[in-house]
Amino acid sequence: MTDIQELKILNTDYLTHNVKRFVVEKPEGWIYAPGQATHLAVNIPGWTDKWRPFTFTSLQAWDNLEFIIKIYPENGGVTNQLGKLNAGASLLMKDVFGTISYKGPGIFIAGGAGITPFLAIFRALYYSGNMRNVGLIYSNHYHEDVILHNELTQMLGNGYANIFTREGVVGFTERRIDRKFLIETIRDFDSRFYVCGPNSFVNDITGHLTELGAKSDSIVI
Repeated sequence: MTDIQELKILNTDYLTHNVKRFVVEKPEGWIYAPGQATHLAVNIPGWTDKWRPFTFTSLQAWDNLEFIIKIYPENGGVTNQLGKLNAGASLLMKDVFGTISYKGPGIFIAGGAGITPFLAIFRALYYSGNMRNVGLIYSNHYHEDVILHNELTQMLGNGYANIFTREGVVGFTERRIDRKFLIETIRDFDSRFYVCGPNSFVNDITGHLTELGAKSDSIVI
């Protein structure tokens, strides 16, 4: 699928102070899998050729497409323009490409908006009753930064852990996902691991996992 599609925005809302959800029309015959992404552009003059990759957070069976996008107004770029859009405006979309795909039970480690490729995977597993032996360690600066906390709690239950790096919140842990934390939390590194977040986060986590015995072919990034 390489044809450019124009998508009407049906609804928008902010999930956190800087993370916005877009519900848009789904073109007929558009096929994608959980964890896959597409390129979007803002359909206003001067921005129609500025394509950026975003992950589908909706499922194939849904009537519409959903994207959950972190907005960076200070950069003056595409996400700043997306932050200004509401229902009735439109986006441009082209292609579908693979990012993170589900390869079996394991431990998901996400930093900030790096949770977005995991959302459709979790939803697909949850609705099909296959959420066994799946865990999530989710790192954010503050508790206000957590995306879809209630839904993640519902889907993962005790398999869901929040980590906060810049504040202490009663009932949670203020620390980073470092080597010591991984040893204390995981212990068995024969598991499969899925890691997504900023580049430095991914590099640090995958480095620690490899040092602790995780096989490189068992780490999906």
